[in-house]
Amino acid sequence: MAVRGRHRRYQPSRINRASLTVTAGGAGMALPLIGAGAAHAASVDVWEKVAACESTNNWKINTGNGYYGGLQFTQSTWEAYGGTRYAPRADLATKDQQIAVAEKVLKGQGPRAWPACSVKAGLTRGGDTPDIAPQRKAAPRSAPATPTTVPTQRESYTVARGDSLSAIARDQQVRGGWQRLYAANRTVIGDDPDIIMPGQRLTLRGAPAKPAAKPATAPPRPAAKPKPAKPVARPAAKPAAKPVAKPVAKPAAKPAAKPKPAARPASVKPPQSAGFSAPVDAGPGTAYRKAGSSWARGYHTGVDFPVPTGTAVKAVAPGRVISAGWGGAYGYEIVIRHDDGRYSQYAHLSALTVREGQRVNSGQRIARSGSTGNSTGPHLHFEVRTGPGYGSDIDPLAYLRSGGVRL
Repeated sequence: MAVRGRHRRYQPSRINRASLTVTAGGAGMALPLIGAGAAHAASVDVWEKVAACESTNNWKINTGNGYYGGLQFTQSTWEAYGGTRYAPRADLATKDQQIAVAEKVLKGQGPRAWPACSVKAGLTRGGDTPDIAPQRKAAPRSAPATPTTVPTQRESYTVARGDSLSAIARDQQVRGGWQRLYAANRTVIGDDPDIIMPGQRLTLRGAPAKPAAKPATAPPRPAAKPKPAKPVARPAAKPAAKPVAKPVAKPAAKPAAKPKPAARPASVKPPQSAGFSAPVDAGPGTAYRKAGSSWARGYHTGVDFPVPTGTAVKAVAPGRVISAGWGGAYGYEIVIRHDDGRYSQYAHLSALTVREGQRVNSGQRIARSGSTGNSTGPHLHFEVRTGPGYGSDIDPLAYLRSGGVRL
């Protein structure tokens, strides 16, 4: 069975994954020989520990990365060990049903089917038989949403600490820039566009329509004032001239005066650059290639940036998102293929704001930092690779500096 590895202490192996899945022809599986009479069961408590390691005990998890359910079955393993008698995929099966299939995998492949989490959970052959009663079901159930948000299109944005209108407009690609964003959210922000508060919810995609609606509703108000003046027997010419002159003058003067303070952010608006961008506004912590037994390769394959949960994470260079979702030990992660052929990875995220296949620009916000997966605390784990997967890492700081980033 293919299983997600762990970023800390344990790491995925492409060789292990290949040996634990059904062969391309579907003729059989690479299985160890089993001695007659050997016990291969494990208790429910042990399976729950494996699931806590693999999927934070989310038995219904399906992030679209090819691994399903609390024990992170591949589809080929689920089918090969009879899982489809319960449900089409593991995430559509009950906890008891997943454990029942896992018992068969344990018998066939042993604890190595979960190379990292079996050690952490104490999964071995010869344990107690689990107290489960799986019910066979043919009808699939829909999978629930994942804990993080991966939208297809953002319609609004909640202001976070350190944000500015210009940065939000740039990161979210608002047409018309910060000026249009301010115009659409003036009632929320107030008269000073330089001041926005954390927690304020701003309209993003609806920005072009709202400014046009205000002039349409404003003129009828002054137009209603001349009507009461007509029945009056006093000189009609003078009253009629005065109400008409005042409303016309006031609306023309106010819009001309109020945009002036809105011009202030132009002086602090970060310039657009064709070069690279730092992934977060913070200095690096744990260095690349730091040696230690905590990492499967014997060294740190990326660089860590110690930042609080919720810190804006940005794409370091233009490219296309090839992966956005749950990454096992990496927690919620994003992998981007850049135009120069290099790949960047952003791990342990708390929220995602881009989706797989989306095109991103240098400096565009793609996520919020966090501490998901196998993490020692809130930080951003950042890698640069020559290929999309683990094991092709290169020095991430050297890559950033080659694009003009100073760290």
